[in-house]
Amino acid sequence: MKLARLFPAIALLLSLSFGLFALQRGGGGRGFGRAQLSFSDGPAIPSEFYFSRLHYNSGYASGGSFGYGGFRGGWSQDFPRADDDCLVVLRRLTRIDAPAALNVVEIDSDTMFNYPWMYAVGVSTWAFTDDEAKRLRDYLLKGGFLMVDHFHGPDQWNRFMAGMSQVLPNATVEDLKDGDEIYHVLYSIDEKFQIPGEQYVNTGRTYERPDATVPIWRAIRDDHGRIIVAICANMHLGDAWEWANTPEYPEKFSGLAFRVVLNYINYAMTH
Repeated sequence: MKLARLFPAIALLLSLSFGLFALQRGGGGRGFGRAQLSFSDGPAIPSEFYFSRLHYNSGYASGGSFGYGGFRGGWSQDFPRADDDCLVVLRRLTRIDAPAALNVVEIDSDTMFNYPWMYAVGVSTWAFTDDEAKRLRDYLLKGGFLMVDHFHGPDQWNRFMAGMSQVLPNATVEDLKDGDEIYHVLYSIDEKFQIPGEQYVNTGRTYERPDATVPIWRAIRDDHGRIIVAICANMHLGDAWEWANTPEYPEKFSGLAFRVVLNYINYAMTH
């Protein structure tokens, strides 16, 4: 099945400043609102873009998959609030038409090939059967884009790469430079720094593990040079989206997290 490549209208910046005050609602609550959810068979609402989260099976006890009801780790961490807040920002700050619900994508469902962009979190716990690895490989090589987030330190990196090497056996991982096109497709991002999880509010630490103090911005490209996997390690962008409307969480972290993901989405929709 050929991947549907959906091209949006040129996404325009609606404000010259990306200050979080432009995004917040009154009341200081932890989120911009609740989205409807869609699972497995895909949303019924026609949409130019679907905010899609990959549902994978977990192979490590530290981050098991608890099903749609639990939302307690593995693939479902921070779901649905982080995705919801990110989708609200996408609708406010771009002209991408995205009225559809949040979308959870199953690897064994053919609907996966309808979505050019997917997000996966906690990927140090993922595990694939040979068939699942082949399907995800087909998705990426037919035009798909996968953003991975929230894993920390060498141990978790090696676990992530064990699964990634099964999906893309000959993949080369490279460090992304500030000047790479993906950081200038919508916003010009000339400076990147470690984006912490919610632990920052209580500890002031930007890192979650003592062996994960340096942020990792990396990517895997296909044979034509297109980025197909964008890697955010030693960071937690999902928390930055989820906590963006909380006064205690600094705007500089959530602001960068939103700019990065909007760039990744626009890159995926146009490359």
